[in-house]
Amino acid sequence: MTSPVTTHLVMGFLGTGKTTLLRHLLANKPEHERWAILVNEFGEVGIDGALLTEQGAMIKEVPGGCLCCVSGLPFQIGLNALLHKAKPDRLFIEPSGLGHPSQILKTLTAEHYQDVLQLGATFCVVDPRQFAQARYQEHDTYQDQLALADVIVINKADVSTPEQVSHLQEAIKQGLFNGQPAQQSVTVSQGQLDLNWLHATHSQARKAAAPAAHAANSPRPLIASPEPRLSRAQPWRRYSNLGQDHYSIGWRFLDEVCFDLSAVEAFCRAQNVARLKAVLRTADGWRAFNKVDEQLTIYRIAAQKEGRIELIDTAPCTHSNCIKN
Repeated sequence: MTSPVTTHLVMGFLGTGKTTLLRHLLANKPEHERWAILVNEFGEVGIDGALLTEQGAMIKEVPGGCLCCVSGLPFQIGLNALLHKAKPDRLFIEPSGLGHPSQILKTLTAEHYQDVLQLGATFCVVDPRQFAQARYQEHDTYQDQLALADVIVINKADVSTPEQVSHLQEAIKQGLFNGQPAQQSVTVSQGQLDLNWLHATHSQARKAAAPAAHAANSPRPLIASPEPRLSRAQPWRRYSNLGQDHYSIGWRFLDEVCFDLSAVEAFCRAQNVARLKAVLRTADGWRAFNKVDEQLTIYRIAAQKEGRIELIDTAPCTHSNCIKN
């Protein structure tokens, strides 16, 4: 009889470093274990999958909104396909930073998956600088991501002030949520979480304060239409999405489309948005671009099937002509 797959939910608001943490875990994965990751992104142009594929795990993307807003059906389809194809020993699920985790946890613990999945520790990655701002603490999804975590990962300690870190640590120590089981916390920089934390236990007693926070959102189609093929005649396509008080705009590019690295860097630095992610081909090879607030990181990645860029903000993006090759 096949053992249930240990499954971890990796939550966290936009820009807290969930993908960076997963990249670190994958880089230190035991050689004898098979890992798989189900990635959900708010925008229509999935990018996190491209940032994780070269790390030695099978990836399945579900872009275009949060999993909790579609009654779990596309989530189950993607999950079943990934489990069947990857046959993993350990599974990670990374919801959108704007996604409410209640429906995902409900699905994972449903009768259908009782003999298939074993829910391990749930993680919430937190940026102390965000926690210090009232607009984050007052957001229903932000609150419940924290409430449903067994382990709170205080990330970005290297770019936060000692006061911001200690404020968050003290809030966790005093009990962020009345009536909730005690939570563990760990402070890291650049997502460097020790693999031993994967052995932490999950408490089913955790409850969300606003489990129906996204119930009014419009449901998405059960089966998404296949993405149109890019060609030399149509080398790029533009996409947009809105929901959870945020807007996104993104582009897909034929892999032959080559960008000027310095021009892309200048463009990224000029954007005043909540989140920017990209994987693009440049004259000096493929690069990944990741911007949160004013901090931009750029690094080399393996060649991709196509280029992609996504901007997310709390106001409509108006950058229809801002990408030039």
